[in-house]
Amino acid sequence: MNYDRRQRKPSLLALSGALLAAASVGLSAYASHGAADSQAQSNLQTAALFAFGHGLALAALAAGTARRMGKGALSLLLLGTVLFSGSLVGGALWGVSTRLAPAGGVTLMLGWVLWAVDAVRR
Repeated sequence: MNYDRRQRKPSLLALSGALLAAASVGLSAYASHGAADSQAQSNLQTAALFAFGHGLALAALAAGTARRMGKGALSLLLLGTVLFSGSLVGGALWGVSTRLAPAGGVTLMLGWVLWAVDAVRR
């Protein structure tokens, strides 16, 4: 493996994952100290948990992913996290519908299945 920084391309998926993980810390803090409604607290904590876990996965896995299928899987994880967590946050903070959360969950599951298929094909 060559670790020369000049030969590696920036990873937008890893960047996105790190930003999701960072945002999850703020969401969790707000859920604990700022949200008064117990349902909003619960939704924010769930959103933070999913954002942190999938953000960490993106940050860790993206750098070593060169195959198109692997990048597609990680892109689905990013999309699913934004849909799922974003829908829960929107519902908790602004009272918008959380109807995108199920689509986000399904997208997350598809992303992990695609990641598994890519892992077997390597």
